[in-house]
Amino acid sequence: MQHVPLTLARRLMVAAIAAVAASAPLAALAQNTWPSKPVTIIVPFPAGGGTDAFARPLTATLSKSTGKQFIIDNRGGAGGTLGANIAAKAAPDGYTLFMGAVHHAIAPSMYPKLDYDIEKSFIPVALVASVPQVVVVNPQKVPANDLKGFIEAAKKADGKMNFGSAGSGSSHHLAGELFNAAAGTKITHVPYKGSGPALVDLMGGQIDVMFDGMGSSAGHIKGGRIKALAVASDKRAPGFPNIPTTMESGLNYKVSTWYGLWAPKGTPPEVISTLQAELKKAYNSNELKVIWNGLGAEVPDTYGDAFGKFVSSEVKRWADVAKASGAKLD
Repeated sequence: MQHVPLTLARRLMVAAIAAVAASAPLAALAQNTWPSKPVTIIVPFPAGGGTDAFARPLTATLSKSTGKQFIIDNRGGAGGTLGANIAAKAAPDGYTLFMGAVHHAIAPSMYPKLDYDIEKSFIPVALVASVPQVVVVNPQKVPANDLKGFIEAAKKADGKMNFGSAGSGSSHHLAGELFNAAAGTKITHVPYKGSGPALVDLMGGQIDVMFDGMGSSAGHIKGGRIKALAVASDKRAPGFPNIPTTMESGLNYKVSTWYGLWAPKGTPPEVISTLQAELKKAYNSNELKVIWNGLGAEVPDTYGDAFGKFVSSEVKRWADVAKASGAKLD
């Protein structure tokens, strides 16, 4: 009885096992390549707001560069904390990200019983944009041509003028309270579920003024639907050189809005580093530079731990502002 067939069979089996073993790391690598499927970015405000205004061109650019779709999921409510809570509890696999804003550094001071911690429940990925806030009015309801004229009109109104915000405890809310303190006015706060709905009512004449982020107001300012009286900064906004600053107008009042990207805690480091590399490419593209300029924003260069430290400093800063202003949830 010849043993050659058995020996041949064994050789074939060993070769097959070796081939499978050699291909296993490649298969694992292919499986772990991010992104291999669509990525959802939770935006905790309705469409039309500042966060959404930056999220949409960013997701379009990332979709194009990675070949995988980046999808926005708008989850508005509770001053942006509802969407943040949903994102914090998402699977940390790199396929759910969170795009928040300065509001989320303010929230710990205004919402004492949050179900998440912006400093502990997420991995800080990168700053997305930073813009000055802008004092915008309905030109039909508020005929003032400059900030000084507006302050005079607001003082005469004695509490009958109102301002809209993205929600109680949002940066718009505290910016309005700070404005009242700085200007000696009594403009009444009206909270909304995002700056988008508030802007709709501003254009419709249901409210008089907003202390909004330039990103969400930019298009409406250019279209003449609302009038910008001043940017809350000591320098004029990129793309809007004709709008004076509050400092130029004689009011010591500076407030900025920023937007950032986080991932749920536990997201793999290799996913974070790949995402950061893609963000750097996006920020350096001519397409996004033009869009950011048109929204009055500066192109960012703050990632990872540096972004995390910035957020922590903002949490402390806004806690002091909330205490000093006496702002409360409506």
